[in-house]
Amino acid sequence: MSNANPAAAPDDAPQEPTKKGKGKFILFAIIGLVILLGGGGGAYWVYASRAAASATDKKQPEPPAPTRILAMDPFVVNLADGGGSRFLRVTLALVVQDNEAAREIVEQEVVRAQVRSALLERLALQSADQLVTPDGKKELKKAIAEQATHSAHGLKVSDVLFSEFVVQF
Repeated sequence: MSNANPAAAPDDAPQEPTKKGKGKFILFAIIGLVILLGGGGGAYWVYASRAAASATDKKQPEPPAPTRILAMDPFVVNLADGGGSRFLRVTLALVVQDNEAAREIVEQEVVRAQVRSALLERLALQSADQLVTPDGKKELKKAIAEQATHSAHGLKVSDVLFSEFVVQF
């Protein structure tokens, strides 16, 4: 009988650790599965957000219409100040939107002369006190753009660039 008891004891002892081992294995399997699924979900989220971002990048607005710069010969005008001794020397370029209209001005001497004459008239109306301030130069740019647009029908001037601007006092 003493043999029966030792035989029963070893059978009971190994069964208890295997149940604990199976429980730990299942726990680690569940934790690993949760980590694996979380990582997969995170990877999918990153991939989906990058795909959405690249799709919106592809839908960028169209580039602006090509512009052309029309360089003008230097202008020298007497200013509208009293005494007639002050003058302005300015070299400018017109930034235009329509290449066809710009080509017509370059090729047609009459239209180019009309634009130049209109700009000379506008410049001669200015005073030295106005032109030496930054606001005065901004207003002059706006006035030149409007005058050039008006004198050359079909030409849209978007900006005026000064390359030389000298006011003599």
